Amino acid sequence: MRSSKLLHIILISCFAIAVSFSIYFYMQSKGYQSKITDATSKEEVPTYHFALIGEEMDHDYWRLVGEGAKDMEKKYDVFVEYEGPRRSNPEEQLKLLDIAMKSKVDGIIVQALNDKFLPVINQAVEQGIPVITIDTDAPDSKRSAYIGTDNYEAGKLAGKTLVEDTGGKATVGIITGSYDNAHHQLRVEGFRDVVEKEPGIDIVAIEESNITRVIAEEKTHNMLSDHPEITALYGTSALDGIGMVAAAESLGVEESLYMIAFDTLPSNIALLEKGKIDVLIGQKPYEMGFRSVELMLDLMNNREIKDVYHTNASVVRKEDIGDSDD
Repeated sequence: MRSSKLLHIILISCFAIAVSFSIYFYMQSKGYQSKITDATSKEEVPTYHFALIGEEMDHDYWRLVGEGAKDMEKKYDVFVEYEGPRRSNPEEQLKLLDIAMKSKVDGIIVQALNDKFLPVINQAVEQGIPVITIDTDAPDSKRSAYIGTDNYEAGKLAGKTLVEDTGGKATVGIITGSYDNAHHQLRVEGFRDVVEKEPGIDIVAIEESNITRVIAEEKTHNMLSDHPEITALYGTSALDGIGMVAAAESLGVEESLYMIAFDTLPSNIALLEKGKIDVLIGQKPYEMGFRSVELMLDLMNNREIKDVYHTNASVVRKEDIGDSDD
């Protein structure tokens, strides 16, 4: 009797969960349609509806990507539905990708953080929805093109800059946004391939920040405490530099450290101006956003496009502030 009652409770619970997921996906799909209606209630419905799925809505870098894409609405007959997790969350991105596909948008622009994105991208393409990857590529998928930084070359650029600035003599600690995300892996790989050729440079530690300032600070603090011989820090995400500086200041060693990090966002530029970060590797997020929409429109109009479009990465120092348009 008890086992029968328990089985009955389990079946009811499973049914409730299935219904909840169905309602969630239904409401999300309805949300896409209602946003289109709201955006076009006073105007004609645009010819094309594209979904842009970024990594993190509450992030200046992805805000610029979104701005670049949304500004194309003013120029072309298109509606760009810009979505993403509030904080970096690949599983939530995958859900948004699935929702966009089931909503039958005309095209999808998505950051493909890991191999889990490949089958969903392929499924969308097989259903007749072209996909462009942005910021992070999925070259083994059926996507039409990639637009973004060459992350391996950007890592090499960071490595060459560190070698030049330190005279080829440094003990290095690396704070990377994620061990799993492809673009962070490439930034570390490119950096390693340069500095490990230098006999005077030694990488003694690498830690993951989970793309958050707080964890970047915590991991840097622990790293510097465990390895007081470190003379240089390299951060691969936009928030790593902030955490690195905070940790170095708390330990009172900021004056003795060389620091290189990614992205010319306002908070990082402020640290660069104060001399607390030595170099930033600048990217072009706004350009990625608007060019991704232009590429998708080329696909809609059966125009031939290339497989890969790389936006520039650059070395930005204190004296370069004001020259960057990221």
